[in-house]
Amino acid sequence: MAAAPVVAVLATLDTKREEAAFLRDRITAEGGEAVVVDIGLSPADDPVATVPASAVAAAAGRDVPGLRSGPRDEAMAAMGAGAADHLTRWYDAGRLDGMIGVGGNQGTAVASIAMRAVPIGAPKLLISTVASGNVRKYVMDSDIAMQFSVADLLGGPNIVTTSILDTCAAGIVAMARAAARYRAQARPRATAVAVTAFGNTEAAVVRAVAALREQGYEIVPFHASGACGSAMERLIRQGTIQAVLDMTTHELLGELHPRDIYAPVRPGRLTAAGEMGIPQVVVPGGLEYLCFGGIDEIPDAYRGRPTHVHNPYNTNVRTTAAELAAVGELMAERLNAATGPVAVLVPLRGWSHVGSPGGILHDPATNQALIDVLGARLRSDIPLTLLDLSINDEAFAVTAAQTLTDMVGAPTAVR
Repeated sequence: MAAAPVVAVLATLDTKREEAAFLRDRITAEGGEAVVVDIGLSPADDPVATVPASAVAAAAGRDVPGLRSGPRDEAMAAMGAGAADHLTRWYDAGRLDGMIGVGGNQGTAVASIAMRAVPIGAPKLLISTVASGNVRKYVMDSDIAMQFSVADLLGGPNIVTTSILDTCAAGIVAMARAAARYRAQARPRATAVAVTAFGNTEAAVVRAVAALREQGYEIVPFHASGACGSAMERLIRQGTIQAVLDMTTHELLGELHPRDIYAPVRPGRLTAAGEMGIPQVVVPGGLEYLCFGGIDEIPDAYRGRPTHVHNPYNTNVRTTAAELAAVGELMAERLNAATGPVAVLVPLRGWSHVGSPGGILHDPATNQALIDVLGARLRSDIPLTLLDLSINDEAFAVTAAQTLTDMVGAPTAVR
């Protein structure tokens, strides 16, 4: 019989003791082994905790009395880091199969700090009073699942929260069991290629993906939404990805203009592949425009430009030559630091569906600002290939895929 899956329960026991004890008991009843981690500032070690607050603080090089007397945000960051230290050590040693957190705003913040440190793929479930709002700052580029608690988590389970806590306990045990089985049965796979996409570059991405799959590569698409691109960078550093076809680099623009709804959740887009020395082909997909919410949410500074309403919640506003020149500087700086092979491909007729001939954002003269900077700033050994095509032309997609395969060679087995 397989061993019971080990599940960490993260909670501030000074405020969520009853909820943590309930989750511990329900996880045990579902066949799991619960390890309770106190991420609060309990003044004394709580018997419910497997890992008391004092041990969590110590892992961050701090102590609870000192954290209690200092700034609250500093205490939360330290407890998150301390819990992260415990979780990552257990996971790396094969002694942790999943984790569940329960908390209000502050408990959610601390638990999410800890969970984000654990590699993508380990089940992470967070029951929170704030899960019905904007959870981007908690999830960031991790794979945390958020469950709204509906009622407040105060004074122990009640007629509303009991069923939510119960089903979440059962769910995390099932997820942890499946994750443990997956890790134990992992088999070699082909070279994994990350490909970035937008709806406005989808035709190119679909054709390039098909070409790569025909040659036997494992393909992992990422929507250039800020969180996905950051997750791709993380997975590259994690060793999951061996090559990148970066067809949609819009997040670089978002990094320079944080009001863009697709600004990266972490800075440093277009750096991981270079640091890891893996092949990358880079295309300026989606750089013709900034992305905002509905048309009434466009900031005043960006109004009056050519605009495409992608849908009621996503509006594309044309970039200027100065903005593209700044993106070119950033792109060149990061690609010049790469330790592996790099190629840049630029389709001269447009970098998106709406930026190609007939599209409202089509403006090759403005696009030239980025091309000029790349031509002047890129290292001499980084090829800059200009093609008289639109990004979504089949010939461009096939060329981009072939450029990458020429760098990578035949797909190989990767563990």
